[in-house]
Amino acid sequence: MNNATDQTRHQDRVWSVAEHLDDVLSKIGPLDPIELQLLDAQGCVLVEDITVPVALPPFDNSSMDGYAVRAADVADATESAPAVLTVIGDVAAGSGELPGTGPGQAVRIMTGAPVPPGADAVVPVEWTDGGTGQGPAATMRAHSAAPQDAGGEVRVHRPAAAGAHIRARGSDVTEGEPALRAGTVLGPSQIGLLAAIGRGTVRVHPRPRVVVLSTGSELVQPGEALGPGQIHDSNSFQLTAAARDAGAIAYRVGAVADDAETLRSTLEDQLIRADILVTSGGVSVGAYDVVKETLAALSAEEGTVEFRRLAMQPGKPQGFGLIGPDRIPLLALPGNPVSSYVSFELFVRPAIRALMGLPEVHRPTTPAKCTEAVASSPKGKRQFLRGSYDAEAGTVTPVGGAGSHLIKAMAHANALIIVPEDTTEVPAGAEVDIVLLG
Repeated sequence: MNNATDQTRHQDRVWSVAEHLDDVLSKIGPLDPIELQLLDAQGCVLVEDITVPVALPPFDNSSMDGYAVRAADVADATESAPAVLTVIGDVAAGSGELPGTGPGQAVRIMTGAPVPPGADAVVPVEWTDGGTGQGPAATMRAHSAAPQDAGGEVRVHRPAAAGAHIRARGSDVTEGEPALRAGTVLGPSQIGLLAAIGRGTVRVHPRPRVVVLSTGSELVQPGEALGPGQIHDSNSFQLTAAARDAGAIAYRVGAVADDAETLRSTLEDQLIRADILVTSGGVSVGAYDVVKETLAALSAEEGTVEFRRLAMQPGKPQGFGLIGPDRIPLLALPGNPVSSYVSFELFVRPAIRALMGLPEVHRPTTPAKCTEAVASSPKGKRQFLRGSYDAEAGTVTPVGGAGSHLIKAMAHANALIIVPEDTTEVPAGAEVDIVLLG
């Protein structure tokens, strides 16, 4: 069999959703690790095990505003017979020099301040008279307003056991203990832990740079007046927002006219800042489908983009390949807004998350009862209908029709209803699988 026959057969093939996605993911791996500042690493995947270099907390410190005391000195304290202690100074958070606490002495101490030597308990200020010689105190007086409270006497009305209100050194984590494992996705709490143990930078898979462009001579930027036959470019905005939502650093390129040379030069210009390229429009069988025309004409040195028919609705025409000297992944999506967005969710989002090295690249799916009947679904195609999911009731309601141009319905959906290839209708109340979009 000659090459021409092979190619014709290949072009006639209809791919399943799973086959196309598997092919995309098989050619994409995590980006090479880099060292990033902590806040720049948020949302990224850690590539190294982190151990604790110093115990947390690094010293015994007070968990309350009050007085550092010897537990033995306040063991018998009551409101009618308070323990009277001599206050020998203050210890604030960050204090370096600490007064030793002897029998019958107390040190006024603030939350987070190191416990002075000799003290083995902290009495909250509410258990004392605050040094005023009166009844129980509600708070400490400011040092600037009452400096005398750092001396004098304090009456303690309740006993405190040894260790009371003291956060012991290493009570959070001990030196040498694992802090975070490679593969951890760095969220706010993980960033906070890294900062607490003194890490200023961390080694991660970076967020991929995604370049999004839409094609079509009919496209006009939002905010500009429409002429005859023109529409506003929504795809590039929708897809750029979706890429950012997936965790990427996304760049939106203005709409490119239906001109093969302009598209080719635009793609070449964008390769330098792209880890993945996403186009919308121009992938069907029309005479002006320049994405297909341009990318199908790439030389072997420039890469290969294959255009496919998928057994799905919406989103039958798809393109995928690796282009440029660095073989940057390019996913060419259909131009209708719903087709474009559904294709992004099914194929581009997993690709972005694979580049990030995330352990889970797919949106979660869940079963739900479909509140309305789906009268017809094309046999042999997997249909993805927009739906409004009620998590509490466990139901999903179709939103809008099946048309791939109905972008308003997409804006009111939080799920995609999956109708399998061998199902041609869904009765009301039937259980369906849905892809959660939020």
